[in-house]
Amino acid sequence: MNNAESIKTRAFEAFDLLSNQKQNLVYELIIGLVPDDIATPEIIENHLTAMEEYHRGETVDFDDINWD
Repeated sequence: MNNAESIKTRAFEAFDLLSNQKQNLVYELIIGLVPDDIATPEIIENHLTAMEEYHRGETVDFDDINWD
């Protein structure tokens, strides 16, 4: 077992010893540390739809938008 696996194993063992309330706190902390630049299936689908619209010419020119 390498060092990373050992740390994961020990972390999960410690996590299991926590109360539900503390497990929730640890979970929220972990979620807060995870990078949010990971593309979800929904993000990928939205991107593909936008690219299809772009290729069909279904776009609005930047200068046509009233930014006021």
